[in-house]
Formats: sequence, structure tokens, C-alpha cells
Amino acid sequence: MKASELRSKTDEELKGELLALSRRSFNLRMQHGTGQLARPSEMKSLRRDVARVKTVINERRGERERP
Repeated sequence: MKASELRSKTDEELKGELLALSRRSFNLRMQHGTGQLARPSEMKSLRRDVARVKTVINERRGERERP
């Protein structure tokens, strides 16, 4: 997922994407805890995707708060 793709989405779509990533993160943590995680690198890429979504959301929030 690229930041440019995220910037083209609406605020509601970004919130939905963040919720979906959070649920996926929970599922991966449960798999890791039970020893069933097939690709540990997936957790790293997921954390980065969450960070990208949060960055775009915060950028937009900053643009709205400027006078």
C-alpha cells in the first residue's frame, strides 16, 4: 500500500482501512501467540501500513486546523 493511494481516499475510507488493519493485526498477534504464524515478516509490513494510514489522517487533520 502506497501513501499516494491512501491520499486519494476519503476520510471515511481511511478510517475503514485503519479498522481493517487493526483487526488483521489482532489476528496476526493471535497466530503468533499460538505458534501458527506462517510469515513473521507480515507483522512488520502491517505495522508500516498502519503507520502510513495514521500519517495521512494526521496530515489532513493538520491541514484543517490551519487558519
